[in-house]
Amino acid sequence: MISKKDKNQDRLQRHARVRKKIAGTAERPRLNVYRSLNHIYVQVIDDVKGVTLVSASTMEKAVKEKIADLTKTEAAKVVGAEVAKKALAAGIETVVFDRGGYIFTGRVKGVADGAREAGLKF
Repeated sequence: MISKKDKNQDRLQRHARVRKKIAGTAERPRLNVYRSLNHIYVQVIDDVKGVTLVSASTMEKAVKEKIADLTKTEAAKVVGAEVAKKALAAGIETVVFDRGGYIFTGRVKGVADGAREAGLKF
């Protein structure tokens, strides 16, 4: 019998491979993206201290109101802008983008575009 390939396991392996090379510091933290079937979560992480500095997701009340009638890709762009706004308020201007093992298209690209348009530098 043919066993079905576990796509999330493949994504985790890609993510681990990328994480060997990139890490967030206090000067340039890591912008991490996680997408579930219905929602998208973004964190700005300082890997040296092991702390999340700012985060945003489609689950937040302020974001939920903005994305009520948008597609998931458009909602991801709103979340990217929201996390960029929070990061700039916290004094973070540049980040390292960590796509989390996902292909850089669709919702992941939407987060990046939204963050760039809001003033965050990659």
